[in-house]
Amino acid sequence: MSDLTPQSETPTPTTDKITQAARETIYLCNFRVSVDGEWLCLRELNDISLTPDPEPAHEDPKDPIAIERLNLMNMAKLSIKGLIESALNLGRTLDSDYAPLQQFFVVMEHCLKHGLKTKKTFLGQNKSFWGALELVEKLTPEAGEITASVKDLPGLKTPLGRGRAWLRLALMQKKLSDYMKTIINRKDLLSEFYEPNALMMEEEGAVIAGLLVGLNVIDANLCMKGEDLDSQVGVIDFSMYLKDGGHSSKSAEGDGQITAILDQKNYVEELNRHLSASVNNLQAKVDALEKSNTKLTEELAVANNRIITLQEDVERVKEESSYQMESRKALRSDSAADGQALGETRKQLKEETLLRLDVEKELEVQIGMKQEMELSMKMLEKDICEKQDALVELRQQLEDLRAINQQLSHKSQSADASSKQKSEVIARLEEKINQMTGTVKQLETRCKQAERERDLALEANRLFKQEFGDKIESLQVEVEQLRRHRSNLEQELRKERERRSDHHLNVASRQSGTPRRERRLPENVPKVSQHAFKLSVTLKSCFFFVQKQCKNCSGVFCESCVSKELPLPSSILPETVCTACYTQLLQQYASTPT
Repeated sequence: MSDLTPQSETPTPTTDKITQAARETIYLCNFRVSVDGEWLCLRELNDISLTPDPEPAHEDPKDPIAIERLNLMNMAKLSIKGLIESALNLGRTLDSDYAPLQQFFVVMEHCLKHGLKTKKTFLGQNKSFWGALELVEKLTPEAGEITASVKDLPGLKTPLGRGRAWLRLALMQKKLSDYMKTIINRKDLLSEFYEPNALMMEEEGAVIAGLLVGLNVIDANLCMKGEDLDSQVGVIDFSMYLKDGGHSSKSAEGDGQITAILDQKNYVEELNRHLSASVNNLQAKVDALEKSNTKLTEELAVANNRIITLQEDVERVKEESSYQMESRKALRSDSAADGQALGETRKQLKEETLLRLDVEKELEVQIGMKQEMELSMKMLEKDICEKQDALVELRQQLEDLRAINQQLSHKSQSADASSKQKSEVIARLEEKINQMTGTVKQLETRCKQAERERDLALEANRLFKQEFGDKIESLQVEVEQLRRHRSNLEQELRKERERRSDHHLNVASRQSGTPRRERRLPENVPKVSQHAFKLSVTLKSCFFFVQKQCKNCSGVFCESCVSKELPLPSSILPETVCTACYTQLLQQYASTPT
């Protein structure tokens, strides 16, 4: 029990509680329930010596077969101990893929193969322990179900595979230790299959059978369908038993509680099984006592009837004797005549007296028998009452155990339901994670594509600016010159219009001017008209050319005003734009950072 108690360097309240709970818990691996008459007893396995007795003086200590037996026994100890500790720490039902369980079967196979006799057949030499395991069916009828199940399993073609399947089924039934003890106790039958110095024929076999009792605390669920038991290679993995001992002795706080609950559950199951057996035995005894009670009641009724008949016979004999006495008194007066009849009467009286004495003795015997029967009936009734009280107590205990088992089953079902719900939630979360992962991948792809497009646009913009930078600057200078020229022309046009308006006013006011002024007027008019004509030609020349549309502002201009080309934001190729849009786009491109 000290191996199962968690230890720590500094005692804490939690560790003290766990230690106390571990000490107060009865572990089924250290105790075994046995039936002693009508009582259930707990026998500690530590009282049984698990180490083999010292070898006799005449045996060689360097005997290789004895060393093999000792090695196999030690490996069995390590395998069973490691399997129990790991199973209790794991706290769940073991399956076929559990490595310590597989190594346990390999070790048991080596133990059963040690010292096997080789049988010669038509196909060659055969060496299998399946024949020895078949003896269990003859010695224990309960094992017939396992043997029949093994024979009905599909895919098992060799005796070795059947033996492996038999070991797994016996472990699942928690009766492997009982079956091993049964065949080990019959060494006269085992001698047919094993050599005299084999492990199953020596004391090491009994030690291993005792160690197997601790495996009753393990719940195993082994599926043998589809498992190739014929061709498995049984090799012992020693690396599992060469670990640090201090590491295996440490366990978490929750593992101790789970271990205690599992041990109590298995102890309750074992106690329930023995209680069921004792209840069945007591029920059989009660049935037998009821049958014997019925039989004794019938015999008592027969005896009472016989006593009544005997009493009637006694009364009849008394009446006859009184009648004979009266007749004898009457005959005394006539004794001389009836002497011969008197002798006969005396003889008959003597016989009747003897018969009466016999009847009285038989009556006394019957009365004594009746008293004894009444006493025995009272004792039987008292015994039956005691048995019934004990049976009621056992039934109450059985109901309590069933309630505990039902609570444990409800807890296990609730734990299974919660685990199923958690697994469903995990599955949904995994599905959402997969969807989000796909969405993230799509977004990353789009982001990479957008980055590539942005890089291409930046590169194109850089190349465009590098290529058309000088042109843009020269065009900007030209635009500024054109603007200044246009402003000068507009000013000249306004001045000319003012002059012409002044001229018309002067002409209108001075119709009767002097000939000198009339002579000066024809000299100035050609100059003014010539300058005005140039301005009108300059301003109205756009209306005489082919008109085009600007691709940026959709305005209609002459061909000379829409002769500039620039790439627009909506298109990569250069498009024709007007002068104003051209200037605006140049400023916009110049202000954009590279």
